[in-house]
Amino acid sequence: MLQIGKTLVSLDVIEQKFACDIDKCLGACCIEGDAGAPLEESELRLLKKYFPKIKKYLPAEHLQVIEQKGLYEKDKDGDWVTTCHDSGACVFVFYDDRGIARCAFQHAYEKGEIDWPKPISCHLYPIRLAKYPEFTAVNYSKRDICLPGRIKGEKLGVRVYQFLEQPLRRAFGDEWYEELDFTAKQWLKQKENL
Repeated sequence: MLQIGKTLVSLDVIEQKFACDIDKCLGACCIEGDAGAPLEESELRLLKKYFPKIKKYLPAEHLQVIEQKGLYEKDKDGDWVTTCHDSGACVFVFYDDRGIARCAFQHAYEKGEIDWPKPISCHLYPIRLAKYPEFTAVNYSKRDICLPGRIKGEKLGVRVYQFLEQPLRRAFGDEWYEELDFTAKQWLKQKENL
C-alpha cells in the first residue's frame, strides 16, 4: 500500500488496468450484490433532495419499492445503503433501450437537471473505500462482473486510478490526486527497473 495523506492506497489501484465497458457488462454493478450502494451520512439528504427530479426515469416497480422501504436502508453491518429491488437492482436504476442499467441520478446530472452526479461509492466503483479512525483505505474490488472492464483497460493501457481520476478528485481533492499520480508513476517506474 502507498500512503497519500490520510489514505492508504492499495497497489492494485495503481498496478491493475481497468476501463469500464458498460456495453459488455450492461451496468452489472448497479444490479448485482448483497446490498445497495454504500452511502455517506451526508448523501442521505441529497437522495431526498434530488429524488423528485429523478423519479420520472424510474420503473414503476422501483417506485413501489421506494414507497414501501424508502430511498435508503441499513445493511447487515448497520451502514447506510441504497434500497434494492428484490431482483437485486438498486432502486435508482432504469434500463435504456439497449437493456443497460443506468443510474437515474447520473442521467439527470448529465442532462443538467441536478448538480450532483450520484453517490460517491458508485462514482468510484470498482474502487471501494474503508474508513477507519486514523485513515481511509482505498481498495480495488476485482469482481467477475468487471471482467470486460479489465480486458478493455489492458487493451487501452489504462490503470484503475487513471480511469477513475474524476471520482478520486471528487472524493479526495486535486492535490491528493496529483500526489497519487506522481507517486504511482514513480512506483511503476521503479517496479519496471527491478
